[in-house]
Amino acid sequence: MARVVKVFKTLRNHWKKSTVAVCVLSYGGHWLYGKHCDNILRREACLEAREFGRQQIRPQEQLRKATVILNPAACGGKANNLFEKNAAPILHLAGVEITVVKTDYEGQAKKLIDLMEQTDMLIVAGGDGTLQEVVTGMLRRADQEAFSLIPIGFIPLGSSNSLSPSLHLLSDNQVKHITSATLSILKGETVPLDVLQIKGDKDQPVFALMGLRWGAFRDVAAKISKYWYLGPLKTMAAHWFSTLREWPQVRSVSVSYLAPSVRPPDLIIEKYVRPNLLNRIIRRLKNYWSPPVIEPPPEEEPEPEWEEEHLSTHELMIKTHNNNPVERRINDSLMICAEPDNFTVQEFITVGSKKGEDPSLFTKHGINLEVGACHLQLPEDTGGFYNIDNEEYEAMPVEVTLLPRKLRFFISAERREQLLAQVQ
Repeated sequence: MARVVKVFKTLRNHWKKSTVAVCVLSYGGHWLYGKHCDNILRREACLEAREFGRQQIRPQEQLRKATVILNPAACGGKANNLFEKNAAPILHLAGVEITVVKTDYEGQAKKLIDLMEQTDMLIVAGGDGTLQEVVTGMLRRADQEAFSLIPIGFIPLGSSNSLSPSLHLLSDNQVKHITSATLSILKGETVPLDVLQIKGDKDQPVFALMGLRWGAFRDVAAKISKYWYLGPLKTMAAHWFSTLREWPQVRSVSVSYLAPSVRPPDLIIEKYVRPNLLNRIIRRLKNYWSPPVIEPPPEEEPEPEWEEEHLSTHELMIKTHNNNPVERRINDSLMICAEPDNFTVQEFITVGSKKGEDPSLFTKHGINLEVGACHLQLPEDTGGFYNIDNEEYEAMPVEVTLLPRKLRFFISAERREQLLAQVQ
């Protein structure tokens, strides 16, 4: 008992050191517990992947080949370590023959895709920038019609992963997010995604999966990181300082667009079964005695008419419907969203703070146009930049065309069910 009293007296007399020690021990214990939970998640994912590796293959069948485009510079240089610890063991245990190709500089993924040979699946390990480069490289190839049939897996390793919520279950735990995304590739369930083709006057076209963003909110978002020292107030401060430099921050743009086209039904691929000899003879005799009537060719449809609209807005966004790729839609279309031009300073700061958390968020009073294709014509003295899938490009007049259901991406079955429940 005397020893216990002595311990309490020591803690009371050295309460500052005791407080620091308790804080350090608590933080260390929490950190170790987090590491233990991450190891459990990795072990469970590896056990599930091992079941895929134990499946027998036919004598003439070969192992599935996967080409991984890995950006080691993603996530502040941590992407290579994250892939080796969380994704690579799962792919190896599943019996997938993987070839890892690492990029060394920005834009190299486009060149690597142009030189890549045919593979069973393509896996992109990185963020929005890596994914956009891979998609652009695929659709610039001469054989892009055949190459775009390769299913694509996306392992979110970047600081921004805009497509990930459309394909994978949302999780605050990075290890769980990566392992579940890798397992969804092994399970083989895919979903078609639309692609935007964005073409300027001179350069080759750029392709995007989410959309194009332009305007005052985009310009402020690019400068938020400069106010890192303000902590959680940095987003609000960036918008407030922006209004002090310039107000109002209204942009003018001329938009020409076509009406959306009706979405054709999904093609059902049926295996052809050759009829027996008797049925073939009967069909030939029938065609000989009563030949089929040749129908006249259908009349050419008139060319669609372009409509033009002049917009004044704080921000313009052209986006796909890939935020919910399992939703059944009547039309093949893209969305033009424009914020109103009558924001007050307080409204500008409030809306900008919300867009800092979700850039695709738009107010109810904005303009929403469902179109098939569009042209953006900017005033001659307009500078600035576009954000195309969170990558910065110089603003210029562009033509935006929709490529409906162009690429197929692996999606987790759980996320598909969640998205279907949202539609219902």
